[in-house]
Amino acid sequence: MRVIDETYLAYPAFGSRQMTRWLRRKKELVNRKRVRRLIQQVGLEAIYPKPNLSRKHPQDPVFRYLLRRLVIDRPNQVWAMDITYLPIQGGFI
Repeated sequence: MRVIDETYLAYPAFGSRQMTRWLRRKKELVNRKRVRRLIQQVGLEAIYPKPNLSRKHPQDPVFRYLLRRLVIDRPNQVWAMDITYLPIQGGFI
């Protein structure tokens, strides 16, 4: 369990299958079912994008599209931004 906990701190995206592969590469004799049970006992959960993240909440307001009738005829008149989630070792940016 100590090795699983240390590995999880280094690689929080590992689920039971990847954790089992990792431990077998480190010459540990483990079964996936055992690794899964130990991960659940410790209360660890792999960090990954959960489903339905783009589904809107019923209480969230709907904003008007402010550029609908705007004629864009010169540079730097309108700016845009892309919000992208980048996975990193500790979570997301």
